[in-house]
Amino acid sequence: MGAFLGRRALCERCRLNRLKQYFHEVGALLGNDARRASFATYAMGLLAEGERKSVEPISSRACGNPAQADAEHQRLLHFVANANWSDREVRRFAARHALNAFASREKVETWVLDDTGFLKQGRHSVGVQHQYTGSAGKITNCQIGVSLTVATRTEQLPIDFELYLPESWANDGARRQEAQIPDHVRFKTKTQLALEMVRRALDDDVPRGVVLADTAYGSSSDFRLELRRMGLHYAAAVNPQTTVFEIGAPLQRGGAPIDLRELAVKLKAKKRFRRCTWREGTKEALTARFAMVRVFPCREQRRDAHEQESVWLLIEWRDGEDAPANYFLSSLPPTTRRRPLIRLVMQRWRTERAYEDLKGELGLDHYEGRRFKGWHHHVSVVLCCYAFVVSERVRRFPPSTRRPVHSRPHTLAA
Repeated sequence: MGAFLGRRALCERCRLNRLKQYFHEVGALLGNDARRASFATYAMGLLAEGERKSVEPISSRACGNPAQADAEHQRLLHFVANANWSDREVRRFAARHALNAFASREKVETWVLDDTGFLKQGRHSVGVQHQYTGSAGKITNCQIGVSLTVATRTEQLPIDFELYLPESWANDGARRQEAQIPDHVRFKTKTQLALEMVRRALDDDVPRGVVLADTAYGSSSDFRLELRRMGLHYAAAVNPQTTVFEIGAPLQRGGAPIDLRELAVKLKAKKRFRRCTWREGTKEALTARFAMVRVFPCREQRRDAHEQESVWLLIEWRDGEDAPANYFLSSLPPTTRRRPLIRLVMQRWRTERAYEDLKGELGLDHYEGRRFKGWHHHVSVVLCCYAFVVSERVRRFPPSTRRPVHSRPHTLAA
């Protein structure tokens, strides 16, 4: 027992030394000693226990002298809301730190584009309005953050976030001034924000993966085209109203257009659905019936000939339901097999667990400031903390020993 405790204490010291070195390297990007100190205080406040992880409670817990609490609060508030340091550089460093830990363990398989809500009261927090968020499952008063997460077979690493700025904010001069929104920031759709993050990740040489996205992104033909222009494959959910041409034995467009709901019924009548279990859940196996066929999306007729391509359509039909639950289009090669594609597209839902960790453990949605820069600075420190935690977990519990994995990696092409 004594030897075990000795090893554990040594591991803890090593971890703390790595954390100090990590903070030191992040600090080198911040520009001066005051920012270094503020970053360390703020990051430790996010990593530590505490019900709220916004500036005021973090500064109160960090300050041992009540007489200095207000000064500490103002110092942290300036660091988060006003200080001029680069979110891009800090996030890039954090991503590389964690991805280096992944490198010898697993390869990146997917890039997941998604968004999450930051529930708010009032109307002064930058970007807030009544809008739909899956976080609440309804229209509510919130901000929306669009994210890019890179994932291996067993880990998810959020590397970038952008605040969605509705037109009610982007086109309102008074609100822009109040929230100190930079002049170059204009209204962009969530899809446009997502594509910007993808471009940044490519510029930063993040290991490539198949891009996964829900219907809010995947249903856009332009979104899918831009991914292909960037040399990326996608496997994205689309809405059932999407129309396609079926592909016959010779891979030619033919017949009349058909929407995906009609095609699903047609494939069911032809008994083209097959059961597949993609993962063993905590209580039971995760299983459904799937059909997989080649199609040509009708909207692709508008493209230049060299950018037109047939794609895979994957349909998920769950037991006891009257209609399919999900439809996916994927640009992966014709040699792609059914089971690996199913396992791949189902990875998209894992990003919800990352959101839970970011919010529940690191206070992603606890920021109470109202300014555009402050929101992004807060998110950057959260991403830094998450990257360190994930890299430590990978270091301590490699995939082969961390937990049983029932869905083994597959090559996507036969």
